Amino acid sequence: MEIVADLIKVLVPASLVLWAMYLTLSSFLRKEFTQKNLEQRFEAQKTVLPIRLEAYERICLLLERMLPNNLLIRLSNPEFNVVSFQQVLVAEIRAELAHNFSQQLYVSDDAWLSVKNALNETISMINLSAQELDPNAPSIELSKKVIEKVLQNQHFSTESALAFVKDEARKLF
Repeated sequence: MEIVADLIKVLVPASLVLWAMYLTLSSFLRKEFTQKNLEQRFEAQKTVLPIRLEAYERICLLLERMLPNNLLIRLSNPEFNVVSFQQVLVAEIRAELAHNFSQQLYVSDDAWLSVKNALNETISMINLSAQELDPNAPSIELSKKVIEKVLQNQHFSTESALAFVKDEARKLF
């Protein structure tokens, strides 16, 4: 019986010391793991932030270039008729979007969706305007019709998408 009592006298303090060491060591390791994780995130953020900002810049440039008034001025050609000018405009929008597909990796899904919707709305507006005109009319007629539709539409999605992307980019700071 005396051996059991002596054994308990030794094992209980040793167990308490072992338990305290376990708690101390696990707390220390958890803290170190958290700190390493934060350091890795910080390093990744230093690398990713400039890339994300560049993506937002490129999307803003895309949207500015695809604003109907900018698009029409840049691609206008008096030799085109309505149908050929429509084809050039739609092809340009699709090519620009395809060129910037990789940017969706660095922006939110909502931002990318607003960009796609804005460009699709622009394509729809061009197509609807072209349908309302004689296919062999000069391209200037299509330009006038598109500008007329832009002026009728008080809330144009390209400008809304541009504002959304700018706001999202500002939140990075």
